[in-house]
Amino acid sequence: MNSFQTAKNSSIETFDLQGFIASEIFRGLEPDSYMSVSDWADAYRTLSSKSAAEPGRWRTKRTPYLKEIMDCLSPRSPIQKVVFMKGAQIGGTECGNNWIGYIIHKAPGPIMAISPTVEMAKRNSRQRIDPLIEDCPTLKNLVSSARSRDKGNTMLSKDFQGGVLVMTGANSAVGLRSMPARYLFMDEIDGYPADIEGEGDPILLAERRTATFNTKKKIFLVSTPTIKGVSAIEREFSHSDQRFYKLPCPFCGGFQALKWEQIRPQENGVVFYECEHCHKLIAEHYKTQMLEAGHWDATSESIDGLTAGFHLSSLYSPVGWLSWAECVQIYEKAKKDAIRKALTTAVDQLGIEDPATAAQLKAKISDLKFTQEQLDNGGTFTTEEIGGKIYT
Repeated sequence: MNSFQTAKNSSIETFDLQGFIASEIFRGLEPDSYMSVSDWADAYRTLSSKSAAEPGRWRTKRTPYLKEIMDCLSPRSPIQKVVFMKGAQIGGTECGNNWIGYIIHKAPGPIMAISPTVEMAKRNSRQRIDPLIEDCPTLKNLVSSARSRDKGNTMLSKDFQGGVLVMTGANSAVGLRSMPARYLFMDEIDGYPADIEGEGDPILLAERRTATFNTKKKIFLVSTPTIKGVSAIEREFSHSDQRFYKLPCPFCGGFQALKWEQIRPQENGVVFYECEHCHKLIAEHYKTQMLEAGHWDATSESIDGLTAGFHLSSLYSPVGWLSWAECVQIYEKAKKDAIRKALTTAVDQLGIEDPATAAQLKAKISDLKFTQEQLDNGGTFTTEEIGGKIYT
């Protein structure tokens, strides 16, 4: 039992005040751990069935591209800000949760974790943070019990020896102003409002909370990008050193970052990746060995020299998670939805006076079948194809 819990559980008669003070003084003098976040995760982290498709012991080897990201979040790294622009099914949020567990255990201090909304912060607390603590005996011993009388463990606040984890939403200006933070974890920042209650960008508002910690601060921004040109994570990535994960071709050994234009769907539904060097088709089962042999390559210099940016599409998702075939299906569905939306908007702009006629046209658009040529060319359609006469 640690000295913090000993102090709470001891009576006045049995409590060793002198020993407690000495223990806390020496603990305060200890430097932050030289253990990396990735090593900590491999040694201590257990994934819960409540939030993970593969529950059990964490293995960085399963997602080797996360190692350098986590290690940049470690105290021994000079990097102060880490930006992770990612696709779906990559492991970005769990990477952040590993960091939170590491902080509680090895480098305690005040942590602020921000979700797009307060409700999402509550859900994240229940589904991810509570299991993170409960399934790790080391963390459970350091964090105040949810059943304790001191209210140190609530839905959005977790007290631990040497620090506190506060969770809030980017839609709450009060929450973002609640406390100074040495560590700041901002998840899915493209879901944040552009302005919060007239006080400006919630990302900038949150980052001000770290100012007093100067060189000891660490900031982690994670998100799937949304609209090109207005995406917050795209903006933050552009200010970083812009690292891309390069994989070796299993045939020629040439390294390359995976790009969508090299994806080669076949008529039978199988999807290959064409090597940009030797042009051979790579089957997806090679991806595991390719990921293990990959490395991050910085392509720029960050504005401040202290910001590392990582770009990773869903094409890197480990085998068994999101396949290349599923990526193609998602992409084609998105294109079809975009075409249908454009055609529906065009119907609205025609100024059709008869509501029944307009509704009929929209119904035909929703049932419209697309040829591959139409999808490849962005979708061009005659009025006969949408079943209507010409309206002007």
